[in-house]
Amino acid sequence: MDIRRAVGVKMGIAPEKLADLSVYQESDRYTERERAALAFCERVTRDDLEVTEACLIRLREHFTEPEIVELTFTIGFQTFASKFSKAWRVAPQGFSA
Repeated sequence: MDIRRAVGVKMGIAPEKLADLSVYQESDRYTERERAALAFCERVTRDDLEVTEACLIRLREHFTEPEIVELTFTIGFQTFASKFSKAWRVAPQGFSA
């Protein structure tokens, strides 16, 4: 998350909010809309979780269908970039601690 964290901070996301990412479900730093997006992302990227109907219903409470398509594309692209970097052993570039 090296470059993504650096870009996020540059775009105005508080470092404390990024630090709470692993506990987004309990953190008061995240809105319900953000929690819905992160839960969807977690279910898309983790092999041990399914994208359930309940997850999609919650997502649709906060996003339009075109936004969900864009979110899904972004999740897929970032997953690809992560796997690509892993395969080529790209080390963190020092953008964040």
